[in-house]
Parts: sequence; C-alpha cells; structure tokens
Amino acid sequence: MVEMIRYDDLVGVPFVDSGRTGDGLDCWGLAMILLKRQGYSVPDYPICATAVQEIAKALKAGSECGSYEHLDSPEYGCIVLLRLSMDVWANHVGICIGHGRFIHAYSKTGVCIDRLSRWKSRIVGYYRPGRLES
Repeated sequence: MVEMIRYDDLVGVPFVDSGRTGDGLDCWGLAMILLKRQGYSVPDYPICATAVQEIAKALKAGSECGSYEHLDSPEYGCIVLLRLSMDVWANHVGICIGHGRFIHAYSKTGVCIDRLSRWKSRIVGYYRPGRLES
C-alpha cells in the first residue's frame, strides 16, 4: 500500500485553468502535486481546460506509451481518468484517496473530495505512473 499522502491543504483551492500552485489548480495541476508528494515525476500538460480534444489526445498517448500502468480497480494514490465530454476518450483526472473517494479540481467547485460512485458512468480507468523520481 502507498504511504498516506497529504491532500487536505489543497481542498478548497479555486479552479484556475492551467493552475499549478496553491493559488489555483486545474485537474492536472492537482494531480501533479499529489503524484509528486508520492515521489512520482510526471510530465506537465499545459493545455487549456476547454481544449477537450487536446486533453484526450495527451491522456490517451500517455496511457498507451507505457508511462502509466493500468490498474483493474482503484488503489490509494492512483490516477482516476474520467470522461466529462462524451465525444472524447478522457479529459479529466483525479487522485484516489481511499474509501471510494477521490480528490479533483473541478471547474464548478475548485478542489474537492468526491465519491467515485457518483462519477461511475464517466470513469475511463485507473492508472499509476510507471516511474518514481530519480
């Protein structure tokens, strides 16, 4: 099991497109921070949150190139990929925090904790980055 990650300091941070700091985060900015806290090094995807096709293309390429391990079920600290727009493969990410919950930066709420079951029909899959920082 992955060591517990601190995330409570990020709850309530406002959603900011391309946000990468505690002043404002988008979904990938939040995921990057939480993955880094687990010791992973992941690439940045500086893509506008409304460019759903570009986001989907980047996420799909990352999942197919072996940079991310596909998981059969959610594990603490893993990435959950979601489809918010039905015409793309995936365009939103969060991090699983256990007990059927995940944390994500959502444009309507900012950084919040939500239930996986609420988003079940939109979940594409669960992934873990393939390499730790050196």
